[in-house]
Amino acid sequence: MLIHPMTGPILSIIAGILILIYPQILNFVVAIYFILVGILALLK
Repeated sequence: MLIHPMTGPILSIIAGILILIYPQILNFVVAIYFILVGILALLK
């Protein structure tokens, strides 16, 4: 599976912007981030 190298940084920027706009979704964004990182690590 080929994933573009810029995917991680772009997702981090989007998550940071969302947390700045909606601080109450911090737990949700962090949970999704950890799930995605774990899945990507298993697929490599």
